[in-house]
Amino acid sequence: MPQFPWTASGPPLSPSDGEQYAAKPDIKFGSEGRRWEIEMRLMSASPGGRDLSRRSLIGGGLALTLAGCNSGIEMPGAEVGAPAAPPAAAFGPTVGETLGSGPVRVGMILPLSQNGAPSPVGASMRNAAQMAIEEFAGSSVTLMIQDDRSSPDGAAQSAQAELGAGAELLLGPVYAPDVRQAASVAKAAGKPMIAFSTDATVAQPGVYLLSFLIQTYVDRIVQFAVSRGKKSFAVMAPQNDYGNVAVAEFHESAGRLNAPVAVVARYGPGEAQGAAQQVGAVSGQVDALFIPEQADATPSVAAALASSGIKTQLLGTGVWNDARVLRLPQLQGAWFSAPDSAGFNAFSQRYRAKFSSEPARLATLSYDAVNLAGALARNPDRFSQRALTNVSGFNGVDGVFRFRADGTNERGLAVMEIDNNAATVISPAPRSFAAG
Repeated sequence: MPQFPWTASGPPLSPSDGEQYAAKPDIKFGSEGRRWEIEMRLMSASPGGRDLSRRSLIGGGLALTLAGCNSGIEMPGAEVGAPAAPPAAAFGPTVGETLGSGPVRVGMILPLSQNGAPSPVGASMRNAAQMAIEEFAGSSVTLMIQDDRSSPDGAAQSAQAELGAGAELLLGPVYAPDVRQAASVAKAAGKPMIAFSTDATVAQPGVYLLSFLIQTYVDRIVQFAVSRGKKSFAVMAPQNDYGNVAVAEFHESAGRLNAPVAVVARYGPGEAQGAAQQVGAVSGQVDALFIPEQADATPSVAAALASSGIKTQLLGTGVWNDARVLRLPQLQGAWFSAPDSAGFNAFSQRYRAKFSSEPARLATLSYDAVNLAGALARNPDRFSQRALTNVSGFNGVDGVFRFRADGTNERGLAVMEIDNNAATVISPAPRSFAAG
């Protein structure tokens, strides 16, 4: 079966659920004069399924293929190569900005404005959705984009309007309170959502998060550290929501691997030195120190480590894939988990060529979500729980991912080492998931 590479990766999303998403150049695609083919990997949904033909998967100059499998999505009774027609009932006119001309309607809710002013993040996500429509999904779906005004009420109103106009799937919103409100509308209508919040508490059956979750970063770095012979750990974490989630997950992940955590030192703003001293007191008992800190606060933490004489293997999360962290002398040799950068670098190149600006980091989520919707729209079972929680998952700009039944996700992440002020891959991201 032909393979059309749509790889992925890039620096992590900000964990603050949208409030601090940086528009870093990490994902990019393409070169002029060459047809770019994107592979949204719809890996085998049923052991007895049949492969979709190459002809049926060509759209918008880009190709969608089944990948990493021997059998394809089963499409009983459907015409190969075109989405099944929607229900007979007519839904009337579309709402919001409309992109694409496919028979399956999909709603998208984005923060196009905030406090009455245009939102750069929302605009970048809208642009990425346009790219996906033009490159692949436009023949499969009609995408309706509405502004939630970065508010829960706006999100609920947008969801209601899009579902009323026949949307079979909602993409977005971004912020956790907005996701909760829109989700209540979608659940009442019996329609699924793929949202972009990094707050795992908003996930639930039927409300799937495509974002990078703190938990996935933590699990990957703990597993890698143990595989490299690290047997006991310390944690030094800020007193904030990100730190709370990261510490809780670290305890769980280390516990699953029978790796003791000798100390957890928490600190508030300006208090990193005291926490470093707590870690220093047990430094002889630990093999590695986990620090789930944001890039802007990492310099003060690094200074505290240096003044306390702490010299052990440092571990972090994907938010360390930032020049402010990579250039710190104290963090040379540190390890952190993150998506591989190649996919984001390629995407960003294509985005810049089209829009003459840098994409926000969240733009890849919008792009992947629209392409996934376009891919699944070709299947009569398109947006069912079975299709969305396909155990083999999908391959997007930021690598392989799959949705769990509870709405959270798993992502294939690489492990990077900070070396000579740059991030070097020392453990590649997986290209597929093990079944089960």
